[in-house]
Amino acid sequence: MTLRLNLWIDQCKWLALVAIMAVGLLVSTHAFAQQTSLVGVDAVRFEPLSQTVPVIGRLISLNSGGVAARVAGPVESVQVRVGDRVTKGEVLAVLDAETLKADRDLAQSEFAEAQAEHQTWVAELELAKTDLRRQQGLRKSSAFSQARFEDAEKKVTVAAAKVARAVANTAIKNAALKRKSLDVSYAEIRAPFDGVVVRRHTDVGTFVDRGEDIVSLIGDTNLEIEADVPSRRLSGLKAGRSLRVILDDGSKHMANVRAILPSENPLTRTRTVRFQAQFDGDDRQLAHSQSVRIEIPISADRRVLTVHKDAVLKRQGSDLVYVVSKGVAEPRTITLGESIGSRMEVTDGLKAGDEVVVRGNERLQPGAAVRVGKGAS
Repeated sequence: MTLRLNLWIDQCKWLALVAIMAVGLLVSTHAFAQQTSLVGVDAVRFEPLSQTVPVIGRLISLNSGGVAARVAGPVESVQVRVGDRVTKGEVLAVLDAETLKADRDLAQSEFAEAQAEHQTWVAELELAKTDLRRQQGLRKSSAFSQARFEDAEKKVTVAAAKVARAVANTAIKNAALKRKSLDVSYAEIRAPFDGVVVRRHTDVGTFVDRGEDIVSLIGDTNLEIEADVPSRRLSGLKAGRSLRVILDDGSKHMANVRAILPSENPLTRTRTVRFQAQFDGDDRQLAHSQSVRIEIPISADRRVLTVHKDAVLKRQGSDLVYVVSKGVAEPRTITLGESIGSRMEVTDGLKAGDEVVVRGNERLQPGAAVRVGKGAS
């Protein structure tokens, strides 16, 4: 009986010792947990800076303006209406060309007369040359006359000069004929490019002078984009660079920078930039002065050091992050640049590979011990 009692007392002591040890382990674990903070970290790394800002531009037709009469005359017919689509070379209007044709016929006759005169003097020159050769053949005979020989030479010279004058006169008359023939062809006023008629300036029976507009055309197939871009955004625009443009219907296309005009608007601090557009599809209804949205890069292409936005804290007007090293979090003041999605450009204060706290950093104190969990991406 005494032996059983002793065994029971020993078992109770052993159980009590185990309980005390367990309680001590729990207390020490809880205390350690209270001394360290579980945080998420993310590495500072380099990222390509490719942020864009939207700029509103407009479509510009490279072919637009009035189609003018190249000769004066009464309008015989206007063969197009407002809204008609025309192709290059299509007849838009016809002027009464009777007077022009009469002038052409007169020029034709004068040209023929000049040709006949030229042939006459060519024959006279040949006759003079024949007489001169005859006189040269008599040099060693008693029938030779020095006076006749000299006269023959002068006749050749005079005839050659008249032939030269006839050649020039023929060229003049030929040029006049071509000019009059062109005037007759100009009586048909043709489209200089593909486009749509947007205005008629005259009608049948009206007399128009040379240079007076007959119709106005706008080409809607050969288009460029023009935009007023803030001067501070021009560093990212180089000739030939491709950008994305978005039309009113939401369709996305590409355009290349063609030229940056060297003139700045002092009120808006913008410069005009021209883009060569690449529109897909032939059935798209595009219009002169139609608005488009252009995604302009905020700077030239470059790689920058970045930190996750969740790591940045505001303290007394400064930006700081907690950098984890050997289980300790230390604050570090940084200088930020451009925003790049969920990250920020860092211009000073960090280096690539630094581990910064992105979760649990709000309550950290300088020098706090931390345990690293899963960080942000």
